[in-house]
Amino acid sequence: MPVLEGLGSSLRSLMDKITRQPDLNEKLVGEIVNELEKALIRADVNIYNVKALGEEVRKRLLEEEPPSGVPRRDYAVKVIYDQLVALLGGERSQLSWPEKDRLHVVLLVGLQGSGKTTTAAKIASFYMRRGYRAGLVAADTHRPGAKEQLIQLGAKIGAPVYSRGDKPDEIARAGVEELRKAGCNIVIVDTAGRHKEEKSLLDEMAQIQTKLKPDEVYLVVDATIGQQAKAQAEAFSKVAKVGSIAVTKLDGSAKGGGALSAAAATGARIRFIGVGEGIDDLEAFEPRSFISRLLGMGDLQSLLEKVKEAQISEKQMQEIVTTGRFTLVDFEYYLESMSKMGPLSKVLTMLPGVASLPSEVTKGAEDDLKKFRVILKSMTRKEKVDPSLINASRIRRIAIGSGRRPEEVRMLIKRYELMRNQMKQLKRNRAMLRKLGVFGAQ
Repeated sequence: MPVLEGLGSSLRSLMDKITRQPDLNEKLVGEIVNELEKALIRADVNIYNVKALGEEVRKRLLEEEPPSGVPRRDYAVKVIYDQLVALLGGERSQLSWPEKDRLHVVLLVGLQGSGKTTTAAKIASFYMRRGYRAGLVAADTHRPGAKEQLIQLGAKIGAPVYSRGDKPDEIARAGVEELRKAGCNIVIVDTAGRHKEEKSLLDEMAQIQTKLKPDEVYLVVDATIGQQAKAQAEAFSKVAKVGSIAVTKLDGSAKGGGALSAAAATGARIRFIGVGEGIDDLEAFEPRSFISRLLGMGDLQSLLEKVKEAQISEKQMQEIVTTGRFTLVDFEYYLESMSKMGPLSKVLTMLPGVASLPSEVTKGAEDDLKKFRVILKSMTRKEKVDPSLINASRIRRIAIGSGRRPEEVRMLIKRYELMRNQMKQLKRNRAMLRKLGVFGAQ
């Protein structure tokens, strides 16, 4: 399930409604604000925050004048974007990039069942893919199997794990020292889950922090708790200096909007969000990127980062997603590139406008990708450059050459035409968004 699927769908429908209006009068502004508030409330965002956001949107839409040459309906998209970004922590960069020439220690705390152990390995993997030497410390002595789980995860990502000892504070301190000697420049310490009312475990957590003196203390929050994230963060902050938050299980939670907005309200930075069960299903949280994707604007910054990781031509990919030009040659390159960049359903959300494509386009995307790549190899260069040449007889030839059915060739052409038309529509939107300074419209 895509991250905050329900909220994203509601917001994209609202954006479509706005951009179809010839002008925005007071009545339409009222309807827009009402729909926006309903969408946020359904995502479990705090009612007081929702009302404050709604009033700010209403005030700005009725009182502010758009920049010269920008229609009021387009400016409304910018206003809503701005306020949603502010709700999730603002424009500031959330991620920490430690210096590689010194040891950086991260202590993970949180309730039992929040996903700390898995998140420890995910954070280690995230930094390892970016050139860091990460190590893990298994300081959870309470949950049966916690140490073994972290050892298995460490082996999976190729990170050393320290797990010797019985006392959590001693394990943490000895583990950090040994991993420092082993050449690690970032160490993530996993601790036992605890309840905010369990004084003995909270005291243990405070003791670990006192002896370890970590560079960062991360609170790991389960997205399913929604608005309770704020109370949880505040309770832990009384014992440990929580400065960062990782929100887990965001992919399947209807309360994810509540968890994110509540966590942001604590003043701590949301560093990461868990968007799936896989070891690589962890994303650095940037409010601008996140809101851009929810609104269907895409997230070209994250996309181009994946492009670099997959060693794909960044210039060619950027041209495909930011210009109106889109032939079957581009479509083939795009499909080949997508196959190298991880699960297609997640990569698609980073492309401007793809999130608002009909559901049949993205459903079964992985299977379609494999079929389409084979079919495209049976087309001539001339057919790819000028798809209008592909008639019934050519479709039969392409089907025979690829070992697929003629209806599958027609389906490919239909999908291509849908994406081509969507990208043409986005050309005007991107120009407007660039003028307004909206992130995701590079």
